[in-house]
Amino acid sequence: MAKPYNVLILGASYGSLLATKHMLAGHNVKLVCLPSEAEVINREGTRVRLPVKGRSGLVEIDSRKLPGTVSADVPTAVDPAEYDLVGLAMQEPQYRAAGVRELLDGVATKKVPCMSIMNMPPLPYLKRIPGLSTEGLADCFTDASVWRNFDPALMTLCSPDPQAFRPPEEKVNVLQVTLPTNFKVARFDSEDHTEMLRRMQAGIEAVRFDAGDGPTELPVKLKVHDSIFVPLAKWAMLLTGNYRCVTRAGARSIKEAVHTDIEASRSVYDWVRGVCIALGADPADLVPFEKYANAAQGLVRPSSAARALYAGAPNIERVDRLVQKIAAQKGMRNPVVDETVALVDAQLELNRKAAA
Repeated sequence: MAKPYNVLILGASYGSLLATKHMLAGHNVKLVCLPSEAEVINREGTRVRLPVKGRSGLVEIDSRKLPGTVSADVPTAVDPAEYDLVGLAMQEPQYRAAGVRELLDGVATKKVPCMSIMNMPPLPYLKRIPGLSTEGLADCFTDASVWRNFDPALMTLCSPDPQAFRPPEEKVNVLQVTLPTNFKVARFDSEDHTEMLRRMQAGIEAVRFDAGDGPTELPVKLKVHDSIFVPLAKWAMLLTGNYRCVTRAGARSIKEAVHTDIEASRSVYDWVRGVCIALGADPADLVPFEKYANAAQGLVRPSSAARALYAGAPNIERVDRLVQKIAAQKGMRNPVVDETVALVDAQLELNRKAAA
């Protein structure tokens, strides 16, 4: 095997899925997380459970049995210069937290290639989109200043299409995958950094895992794309499903958000696709509505954004507001999206007043 890469991933929940894929391919991963999470991961490793086509039940992948390694630490104990690639797997509001902010700035100033797997594309990535003005987008972020020192050429975006959650009855080192789709990452500006992603893709593709009855192919691959617009395909899904889990009556499941009024959902989805195409995306880079609607049949929980909102969070990722503002630059508006943004705004205002 080629020399393993050292990968730093900020966020040990969803980040443990990408970490597991890297470890299966022989790479070494450091997860950045809370002290209590780091203690469990360093003692017991991670467990990722995922459905595999043709098998009943879930396949569990125990990091302690993989060719690559995982360890975990708090943000202040990590030097990003020791890593070949940094993955951003926390929610966007978390990057302004003490310790995390300084680590993120270290990633920027030490010029380490950075791959975001947030739903919210970082500002430096948006700067890679030709013709898009990022000047008026700062208020879509909890604290846009954390991105100030990044070189856009060293930032890429990986669409977090796989769906996963931490089962509440399990320890914090367990992640369960509900929708085992692929991570779709855009190339870096640099051919050398893009080649690193392609090698990671090839290593993950080649993995065969023995769950006790012989080697089998696992879902959830890393797919590298030349188009910077491919990861933006997630926008239509988020605005059609995830943010429309927010209603005046409280949270509903993604399945309900999409299928309660399928034509309204189709209109929002097609409108967001239109925004991406207006920015320069090839329609072939985007996911058809029917494919998303079919996948949404299995998404029977409210989105993480909706759950956080109704749990009192004063800040959540605001892809809804971001897309609304980017669309406005192209003279595009959608009344359903406007209503969704207003609902989220109102609930956040209530949460902030309650927290004050």
